[in-house]
Amino acid sequence: MRRREFIAGAVGTMWPGVLGAQSRRIPVIGYLTNTSTADVRVWIIPEALRARGYVEGQNIRYEFRLSEGRTERLPDLAKELVALEVDVIVAAATPATKAAQQATTTIPVVGIAMADPVRDGLLRNYAAPEANITGNTFLGPELVPKRLGYLKELLPTISRVHVLWHPDAYARQTMDDMVWAAEQAAATLNLRLQFVAASRPSEFERAFGVIANERPEAVLEFPSQVFYAGRQDLVRLAAFHHIPTIWNAREFVELGGLIMYGTSLPDLSRQAAIYVDRLIKGARTSELPVEQPSRSPPRSSPAPTR
Repeated sequence: MRRREFIAGAVGTMWPGVLGAQSRRIPVIGYLTNTSTADVRVWIIPEALRARGYVEGQNIRYEFRLSEGRTERLPDLAKELVALEVDVIVAAATPATKAAQQATTTIPVVGIAMADPVRDGLLRNYAAPEANITGNTFLGPELVPKRLGYLKELLPTISRVHVLWHPDAYARQTMDDMVWAAEQAAATLNLRLQFVAASRPSEFERAFGVIANERPEAVLEFPSQVFYAGRQDLVRLAAFHHIPTIWNAREFVELGGLIMYGTSLPDLSRQAAIYVDRLIKGARTSELPVEQPSRSPPRSSPAPTR
């Protein structure tokens, strides 16, 4: 099935009352994200489940709720999925998972690429989630020192690094931990950090304009679902202003970014599809431990910016 056809059939259509009219109920998967259809990860779950035998309209249905970068819409979108009585909610990243948590305590929620679900108050036990939430994490604050270290290794003469960050990308505790980890690593590396915020795609140009006006030496990108979805524009801006930047995902380098160090986000989505399959077949979230990357991710080879 072509993606354009899938979008037309899945995103633009709602099925109120359809399930009740069927003699055999088809499981419905709700997908909640802060991004848009331009985010390729939105389609990984359906593609991964299709590989496991699930065919849209035959033995599975999807309800997509995409906030298009407007995080404040997530709670209402989560409530819509609960009202539709979906069987599982797939929530991309911490903000969407938090919105799902606030909307339901009974529908299983699979969080993809959560930062730190324990510190963010999503659950208390990685090994045996006691509530209705499970999923996987992407090692958020833990990888910040590594990124700064690699940036310093690549550019040993730098003394100042601008940090491009989305202050509300994750829960306050996680963002505070990320800032603290960056500051501690910077002190060790004799680097001075300057934080520049951008919360939505419309702010990317302004943020890079601010950085460019301050004689930048390098940029460190903090993880953000909004940044990932807008990675093409961000890589273009870094190249346009000739600013060496280290990114958090491989997909930035594939677009021409300089260097990255981070967990494979598409792989986390594929792993989440396994949990969705098991939940459909009757597993409980308490039987599905939250998965954490078990080894350090590979560092990509530097590629020239365009």
